[in-house]
Amino acid sequence: MSHSAAILTGLDEPLEVRDDLDLAEPKTGEVRIKMGASGVCHSDLSVQNGTIPLPTPIVLGHEGAGIVEAIGDGVEGLAPGDHVVLSFVPQCGTCYACRRGEGFLCEQSAAAATGGLLDGTPRLTSRGVPTFQMGMLGTFGEYAVVPAISCVKIPDDVPLKVAALIGCGVLTGVGAALNTASIREGDTVAVIGAGGVGLNVIQGAKIAGAGEIIAIDMFESKLEMARAFGATKVIKADEGDPVGEVMATNGRGADVAFEVIGLGSTMEQAVNMVRMGGQAIFVGVPRMDVFLNLHAAFTWLYGAKTVKGCWYGSANVRTDVPKLLDLYQSGQLKLDELISREIDLHGVNDAFAAMGSGEVARSVIVYDD
Repeated sequence: MSHSAAILTGLDEPLEVRDDLDLAEPKTGEVRIKMGASGVCHSDLSVQNGTIPLPTPIVLGHEGAGIVEAIGDGVEGLAPGDHVVLSFVPQCGTCYACRRGEGFLCEQSAAAATGGLLDGTPRLTSRGVPTFQMGMLGTFGEYAVVPAISCVKIPDDVPLKVAALIGCGVLTGVGAALNTASIREGDTVAVIGAGGVGLNVIQGAKIAGAGEIIAIDMFESKLEMARAFGATKVIKADEGDPVGEVMATNGRGADVAFEVIGLGSTMEQAVNMVRMGGQAIFVGVPRMDVFLNLHAAFTWLYGAKTVKGCWYGSANVRTDVPKLLDLYQSGQLKLDELISREIDLHGVNDAFAAMGSGEVARSVIVYDD
């Protein structure tokens, strides 16, 4: 079958919308999805600019939700008509990591680096050329064949444009606060970077019971959004010393600081602004050539600080997606408010520009019914 998708054809090139993609039938353990919606995430931009190296041509998009249209052999627990959130980290449930409750480190997810599915090959062809899929998904397309273990069934009454956001930004951000970090009631939390994922870190910190939530960003527009999502204090990063201002809040520093940008300088700031015994959580995706210049070795012993990497919000999607939907339906988690713009495929390059200028929390591609 043929359909339309937004394709990255080369590094730093704008995405090209084509209507001639041919999609193969799902193989064993795979399903075909009719996409309902896809968020436009900073990690998509990171593939375009080479921060995340993937082969081209490739259909970007890794934050989506849709409806199962067909299933391959051996697929259990899914049927045509099911509504699903798509996970760019497939979670098999049987590998070493999954058995330890660390589904975000599922050994099957390594195949994503090939741009193909679990067997390393794509299911898409455009103009006679094999076309890859970001995160084994490629949600910037009307249809996709994906691993069944990348799908989490959800109730039919959850709007797909809302469900799509859970697949990356919400799981990553809220999960960073609830799963990766150890936030105690009344803690002081700092969040460096108030974009789509950062706003969800703020939401997660609020749900976890943080008493002071400090948002740090260079864009006033993002700081205004941060306030709406639960920040109690904001710092304009380019108008002072964020580390000094966080330290001055209580005289000792944040209990937990999250870096949600992926820059070496701000990662170092996160470490420096936490108190003795505090936690610095790295959530943003840095370039492969970023290295950190941190403290002398003795200070790690004496200061007892912890630095933790956060991949996919330390999430186990089978349990965390339902938890997040419960929080949404109870009014504790803002999802509708994350959607700044609804667009079609032709608006994706403008969505990249809006993200870079701090205009939006999330642009969401909404596909026709």
